[in-house]
Amino acid sequence: MSAKILDGKAVSARLKDELKEEVATLKQQGIQPGLAVIIVGDDPASRIYVNNKKKACEYIGIHSEEYALPAETTQEELLALVDKLNHKADIHGILCQLPLPKHLDEEAVIAAISPKKDVDAFHPVNVGKIMIGNFDFLPCTPAGVMELIAEAGIEIAGKECVVVGRSNIVGKPQAMLLLHQHGTVTICHSRTKNLAEVCRRADILVAAVGVPELIKGDMIKPGAVVIDVGMNRLPDKKLVGDVDFEAAKEVAGAITPVPGGVGPMTIATLMKNTVRAATIAQ
Repeated sequence: MSAKILDGKAVSARLKDELKEEVATLKQQGIQPGLAVIIVGDDPASRIYVNNKKKACEYIGIHSEEYALPAETTQEELLALVDKLNHKADIHGILCQLPLPKHLDEEAVIAAISPKKDVDAFHPVNVGKIMIGNFDFLPCTPAGVMELIAEAGIEIAGKECVVVGRSNIVGKPQAMLLLHQHGTVTICHSRTKNLAEVCRRADILVAAVGVPELIKGDMIKPGAVVIDVGMNRLPDKKLVGDVDFEAAKEVAGAITPVPGGVGPMTIATLMKNTVRAATIAQ
């Protein structure tokens, strides 16, 4: 019995269509949502992400501006640009594509973005709001994961949820969102003892560590929901997740593919956050 495939492409397409209608309505009220994307240097993966974000903006009707800066951009120059965008009335969302080149201070850049325009929800103010459950924006990937789980009609309350990975971008906020929905949450990381044993307890397992195919089929509870956030390029250029998909799909009840699972949801959520930012700004 193969697992049900949670199709991020289909769900994100529906979300984008709903947002397109919402933006059309906002435009009639004289509101045009605007997103500024900053990319520093020429990381190929970042370039793909930025292009996908631009395409999504075009489709939905969001005004988008790209600021492509050379790799040698200084901290001062980058902060000056963020400051300018914070004060730009037609820009409601600011996104700085991470990772930044090593000589730049990511934390300082994130902190410089106005919390009202922080559509990635990385600013300490927004992180704090997520912690207490009173938020304007949610980080795009964990919010996309929640949307996929809801779309599949999966109940979280009372379930054993295991999140593998503790990054500020995915792992930690993912754990908080599952907790807000009354899941019982365990966070695992590189120092976790008996990872396989902990994973096998999970009714809902989220893998977000960036280690190719770390989660094997025998680490999954039969019938569990498996969400794979990983995007790893193998030496042969093949794209795989953090879960051994072929083995896992024979055990899991539902699973996200890579690509086509969580990835498209992340961009749809970013668009949703930008539209929300434009609405809040009025």
